Amino acid sequence: MKSKLLAVTIGALLTTQLTGCMGQMGLSQMVTKGNLSAVDNRYGRAGLFILLSPVYGLAATGDLFIVNTIEFWTGKNPITDKSPAVVDMPVDAIFKVNPHVSDELKSAPVKLTQAQIAYPDEHTVTMTLAYEDGSTQLLSGRKSGDDVDFFLDETFIARVSNQELVAYSQSRLQG
Repeated sequence: MKSKLLAVTIGALLTTQLTGCMGQMGLSQMVTKGNLSAVDNRYGRAGLFILLSPVYGLAATGDLFIVNTIEFWTGKNPITDKSPAVVDMPVDAIFKVNPHVSDELKSAPVKLTQAQIAYPDEHTVTMTLAYEDGSTQLLSGRKSGDDVDFFLDETFIARVSNQELVAYSQSRLQG
């Protein structure tokens, strides 16, 4: 029993320590602004800070694991509506990595601005993906017997069985 508890604890710690992202901490900024706006006295602000410490903790946790992750992958913080992401801001860094990596790894990879879903017929679903640069892609799924074939701009990318899709959707509903 002790080893299971230890394994679960280590797993939970690793999960929480390895999934956060660096970012603008938009939720935490909102709590701080609220604190600073509530009282004009430094001692009052400090007292309010102590009282709000659980709120600061929740805001920081939400920033670290949700908001900053969105900022990292999209290049824009959804709370502050500011870009570039903190991790994309130019600084005079100690370790110069950018000259040695592909240009694709120097900016936010997801620049999606809109996705529209359509059902052209009973066997097909399409999703038109619009990107910030004005380009679009068409992701489609076509039912073929017991499988669904997925295409990106008419190029085959994957085949998934109906059982796999049902199992996946059931796991999403339960989790």
